Amino acid sequence: MDNAKQITRVLFESFEPQAIHLFYAIGYLAIAIFIYGVFVQIRKYRRGKADGSWNELFGRFVDMLKTMATHRTLVRRDKSAGRAHGLIFLGFVLLFIGTSTITLEYDILEPLFGIKFWYGNFYLIFSLVLDVAGLSLIVGLLYMMYRRQWLNLPKLDYKRVDRQPGDPDFDRSQYRREDWAFLWSFILIGITGFILEASRLVWLSEQATVWDYRFWSPVGALLAEIMHGLGLTDQSAGVLRPYLWWFHGLLSLTFIACIPYSKIKHIFTAASSLMFKDPLAGRRLPMVPDEQKTAGYKTITDLTWKNLLHLDACTKCGRCQEACPANAVGAPLSPRDVILSLREFANHALSSKELPKEAELDIHGKGIGQVFMETLWSCRTCLACVEICPVAVEHVPIIVQMRRNLVEAGEMEPLLEKTLQTIHKTGNSFGESKRKRAAWTKELPFEVKDARTEPVDILWFVGDYASFDPRNQKVTKSFARLMQHAGVDFGLLFEAELNAGNDVRRVGEEGLYELLASSNIGTLQACDFASIVTTDPHSFNTIRNEYPDFGGQFEIEHYTTLVKRLIETGQIKLKKKLDCRVTFHDPCHLGRYNKGFDAPREVLKLLGCELVEMGRNRDNSFCCGAGGGRIWIPDPVGLEKPSANRMKEAGQIEGLQVFVVSCPKDLTMFEDALKTSGYEGRFVVRELIELIDECVEYEVWEDSAVTA
Repeated sequence: MDNAKQITRVLFESFEPQAIHLFYAIGYLAIAIFIYGVFVQIRKYRRGKADGSWNELFGRFVDMLKTMATHRTLVRRDKSAGRAHGLIFLGFVLLFIGTSTITLEYDILEPLFGIKFWYGNFYLIFSLVLDVAGLSLIVGLLYMMYRRQWLNLPKLDYKRVDRQPGDPDFDRSQYRREDWAFLWSFILIGITGFILEASRLVWLSEQATVWDYRFWSPVGALLAEIMHGLGLTDQSAGVLRPYLWWFHGLLSLTFIACIPYSKIKHIFTAASSLMFKDPLAGRRLPMVPDEQKTAGYKTITDLTWKNLLHLDACTKCGRCQEACPANAVGAPLSPRDVILSLREFANHALSSKELPKEAELDIHGKGIGQVFMETLWSCRTCLACVEICPVAVEHVPIIVQMRRNLVEAGEMEPLLEKTLQTIHKTGNSFGESKRKRAAWTKELPFEVKDARTEPVDILWFVGDYASFDPRNQKVTKSFARLMQHAGVDFGLLFEAELNAGNDVRRVGEEGLYELLASSNIGTLQACDFASIVTTDPHSFNTIRNEYPDFGGQFEIEHYTTLVKRLIETGQIKLKKKLDCRVTFHDPCHLGRYNKGFDAPREVLKLLGCELVEMGRNRDNSFCCGAGGGRIWIPDPVGLEKPSANRMKEAGQIEGLQVFVVSCPKDLTMFEDALKTSGYEGRFVVRELIELIDECVEYEVWEDSAVTA
């Protein structure tokens, strides 16, 4: 037992008492600086508005731990970086636990209770684990350095896309310096730790309880052998060791002190951001509190504490920028830039003891840290940024809140303002009379029920584009024909249906949205039906995720799930299979918003189509460009449209015959893009409903009635 107790490491071996006291004094100073930095951060967050994300705290905490342990959000679409970060994370956590264990024994258990456990087998296993941890840390950091220096990834270029060269905050070179300082300081801590370990082994090589067990510290032992081979004696190692000890110790303490003031704080802010994330972020936008005098975010103090936390959680990885359709076509928007601008603004305005005047808190404008109006209006609210962010930053809700303030101030495109006025007046974005909403039903060979006057099993919420756009009306009539053929008892709201408000809300016109939603909810609640179906993913999203906040809880599905079920049960009979090569575009509001990825693909399979996926598919699908009200805003001259960018991607598929969509806005956007991007004649754009209709086995009388 006595021999086992000698198999250990004396923490301050050969140090004079005054040196130990000095180290503790510096350590306490580092901790004090750290605590003050944490206080400043918390004070900053407290200056934000309240947020109701404290519910189900235990479940949130467990989910956060799972996410961090598996690194599931980090390995997506960038496996190399995710795995390297996993090595760094594993190394850091184990080294932190190891350091805490030493502190627990040396500073608490032994002086207070006489308890010692850091010796013998425990010490040897401890040493092996920490060596592996340190090696893991260094390997991960080396890859990150290689990636940053030699891969030249566009997403790691911090130049702002909404600024011009020469602007004071265009280059953001301070972030590059911070990144390299973080990497070098972290890797030096790891390397000097190993060299210090090796020098101790050489210094005490005459002691059997040290040298005979050296390979329990394999990295340190290997370095010790190299040092021996280079002629380092035990006396020389004893001289070298104190200098290494102090360098390593001071570097580590400096690292700790700097955590709240630098990128290092993402260790804590990213974890907190993951814990407080909203699973429906962007899918369900926040309501305007009754006590709030103005809509949206005008000043930095209008943001909630959770928004401010999200700003600090951003690690500048650039995944949001890489996924953003607006950024891809050269619009002045990078979701990362918006977050970093607001972070810089918050750090400047909210970290001091006294708040600046309200005029100095305005986050809109052309000044440093402010966000341009053009930047906010470039957003398609497609959720690509929110969906891919590894630390759960909620870009879109923040952008929409800032848009709300712009709308209230009347700072928007004249055409958008006119469209919103039209919707307010007529209930639709086409400016048509409400009586014309269901005019397309007159061309059908059967009566469509009015759900307001008689019970139906399924109420069909049609949507604006499917009701008024001539091209989409053809699809709408085909779907009605499919429903009739399948024997589905369905009906419409006719002129009582108004625009569902999804895009109105994402534009930032919250008052108009509430008017539309309340009217539709009242109409729906007065009807007798079992469930709702819609061919419009935009309507599907807001009725499903946002109407419940206004008292409208309804069972709703997108037509793709209904049709799949009807085909599988034989209610829709297929007379033939399609022998064609197709690709499918996931609508943002069906796919990324509501995870409706599988039903359309399974329907295509049932139709006999050969599906070839585009590179960007499912949750990485590329927005058509219509979302967030952009369908009502003219694109700048000279900029590529997102829909044209998508056509180019589809055009790379050899032998493609049909580009399949399942959203009225997608049909409009992509048919226009097909004509302008030079692919007309090579393949066609079709709604999935049209392909189903082509395969359906209709009764003879139905065909005759339609022909007549």
